Amino acid sequence: MNPSPAVFLDRDGVINKGIIRDGRSYPPKTLEQLEILPGVAEALNRLKVAGYALVVVTNQPDVARGRQTREVVEAMHLALAQQLPIDEFRVCFHDDADACECRKPKPGLLTRAPHYDLPHSFMVGDRWRDIEAGRRAGVQGAILVEYGYDEPLSAEPDIRLRSLLEAADWIVRSTAAARDK
Repeated sequence: MNPSPAVFLDRDGVINKGIIRDGRSYPPKTLEQLEILPGVAEALNRLKVAGYALVVVTNQPDVARGRQTREVVEAMHLALAQQLPIDEFRVCFHDDADACECRKPKPGLLTRAPHYDLPHSFMVGDRWRDIEAGRRAGVQGAILVEYGYDEPLSAEPDIRLRSLLEAADWIVRSTAAARDK
C-alpha cells in the first residue's frame, strides 16, 4: 500500500489561538485557554475529503523548561482530537539545547514513521521553524499563516495566507490543478 499524502499542521497559531505577548506567539498554559481558531474545523474537513492525513506537529519546549507539564499538553491534544478530524499528534517536548532531531526546524516530526507521501504533502505553520521543517522534509508546499509576528522569517514560504481555511482552499486547488495537467 502506498503512503498517503499529509497536511502537517503546527498547533499554536494554526489550529488554536496563540497567546500573543510582545509581538510573539506562545502556547496556552491551561486547557481553559485552549481556543480553536475560526474556520479550523471546516478547513480540516475539506482536507480530509480531499484525501489528506492530518498530522499536528508541534514543539512544546515549555515542558523541558519546567513551565508546562506533559499531562496538560496531552489533555489539550485529547480535547482537540475530540472536536477535530486529526489523525495524529507528533510532539517535541525538547528545548534547543537538547539538539534532538524532532524539534522544528529539523524535520524529524515530519519524517518519522509512520511515513507519509512527503513529496505530495504540505506543511502549514505560523513561524519560520515550521516552514524550514517542511523544506527540510521535502514537502510539496510550505504555507505560512501570516500574523506579522515580531520575529525574522529565515525560510521563505511558498505562499502566505491569513488562516488555515485559506490554506486548505489553496491546497485543494493546487492538488486539483496538478491532477488536471
